[in-house]
Amino acid sequence: MDVAWEDFGWERLADGVGRRRLPTWDATVGLVAGETAVLLWDTGSTIREGAAIRAEVQGLLGRRVTHVALSHPHFDHVLGTAVFAGAEVYGAVGLDGLLRREGDALRQDAVRHGVAPGEAAEAADVLVVPHHAVTGECAIDLGGRQAVLADAGPGHTGHDLALLVPGTPDVVFCGDLVEESGEPQAGPDAIGARWPAALDRLLALGGPDARYVPGHGAVVDAEFVRRQRGELAARFGVP
Repeated sequence: MDVAWEDFGWERLADGVGRRRLPTWDATVGLVAGETAVLLWDTGSTIREGAAIRAEVQGLLGRRVTHVALSHPHFDHVLGTAVFAGAEVYGAVGLDGLLRREGDALRQDAVRHGVAPGEAAEAADVLVVPHHAVTGECAIDLGGRQAVLADAGPGHTGHDLALLVPGTPDVVFCGDLVEESGEPQAGPDAIGARWPAALDRLLALGGPDARYVPGHGAVVDAEFVRRQRGELAARFGVP
């Protein structure tokens, strides 16, 4: 699996594990390649962006995406999912119902943030909801390696998922529970009083030596996550 990730615009994090920082919002998509299956973490902000990710994965691995995990229900992380036909889609428990109810609100939010109205409407019309709801932890066998999905929230939203890829080193994809390129964003769907506890769950999942991949920004270590946990606790007035 030792391929030239950088040639395709991806950052290699461990053997068979990498991520792409998408333009405009600097959102992370992650990739975990096993011997028999490939998991994609988040899918981009439009059908066009999702199709570009699909083409890059095909060029990088010579295989298609078989599993998709959605970190949380914000447009820049979920609106490209429809291009991954046939993939098994996972989300935190309750995400499926929220996406069914809030498709038009997702479209409006995308437009407010600068997505072309036609592209936002196209993605909302074919919005894919998770086929599998994750409660607690869920291990996916990718062939020769496991990916562990964990219902880590609520915090940044009511439906925050995390992904642990055991290895050397362990890699934890955090979604927007952790942000490095700016202060963590707390919109109207954030549950601030419970966000610090969600970061405690991330730290327990990955441990002190893992690499933690924020939803936006550079890869960080456990100490960064602990500091951000303290800042969020102070911000929201919780222990």
